[in-house]
Amino acid sequence: MKKTIALTHPKLTPARLVDAVKYDIKKYLNRERRKSLPDGTDYWTFDCRFGATEEVAETIFTSEINKHIDAAVAQELPAFYIEILARACKHKPRPAAPAADNAEDDGE
Repeated sequence: MKKTIALTHPKLTPARLVDAVKYDIKKYLNRERRKSLPDGTDYWTFDCRFGATEEVAETIFTSEINKHIDAAVAQELPAFYIEILARACKHKPRPAAPAADNAEDDGE
């Protein structure tokens, strides 16, 4: 998803427009997560960029999208650019715990 989203609308109030934009982004993320994973991967991650325009967009975390939208509204920007690209990943294996740590957990 690569979009420039206008924060002005002739019929909608800015608050309702922001709610609609946040809902569309949430719907897109959920739809991408439901897609089947390629072999050898076990979860979807998202590469996100946000800014006033595509040229000045900075990398952000998925959890920060709503915060950045609210900041754009507070700055009274006429529009903002958002880019969300889904990427399939594989968890890295956890390192094995040393045996000495397990002996201390016996409660003695």
